[in-house]
Amino acid sequence: MSAPEVRTIVVGPFVQNVHLVFCPRTREGIVVDPGFEPERTLELIAAEKVKVVEVVATHGHIDHVWGAVPICRATRAPFRMNAGDQYWLDALERQAEMFGLEPPPATPVIDRTLGHGDEVRFGDVALAAIHTPGHTPGSVCLHHAPSKRLFTGDLLFQGSIGRTDFPGGDFPTIERSIRERVFTLDPGTACLCGHGPETTVGVEKETNPFVGGGM
Repeated sequence: MSAPEVRTIVVGPFVQNVHLVFCPRTREGIVVDPGFEPERTLELIAAEKVKVVEVVATHGHIDHVWGAVPICRATRAPFRMNAGDQYWLDALERQAEMFGLEPPPATPVIDRTLGHGDEVRFGDVALAAIHTPGHTPGSVCLHHAPSKRLFTGDLLFQGSIGRTDFPGGDFPTIERSIRERVFTLDPGTACLCGHGPETTVGVEKETNPFVGGGM
């Protein structure tokens, strides 16, 4: 299996990372966390000449799904997310109101669910879905073991973890997800986060003040 190429842009008022991940041979790929400013993601897709086969959200918070519908329509790609976060999609307009944001163009519909152990395939690349609840019940990470990459969404950040004070969040659950399903991966695994810079499993396992060895 090939190692995927990754291009990341930072969008919107929550400074969120949108990842374009694609097979270097076939140029097939996916969009991970289609947030605000979808036109910028579409410009990136065009510049890289990528054929998007799926648009994937790691969870249902507004900053990770706001641009899903326009990107899906423009690329004719299905939307994929864990069904455990359907209630966040149902409340998408209320999420916008809560933060004083412009409502999304439309509410995405889950075309394909994404559960623990499922694969996201494009070209010669296969990413494994790891269900990691705690930030939300349906939070999912995407793992490419051969190249030691993990797309963590808002589960784990450099020196921090996802918030657990929103509905469906729970600290003991996120702690268990990180310790049992992320910290058991190769320490050299790069964590490509939903916000902020990259980090590694090993660094966070040792130093993260919330769940690491120094907590």
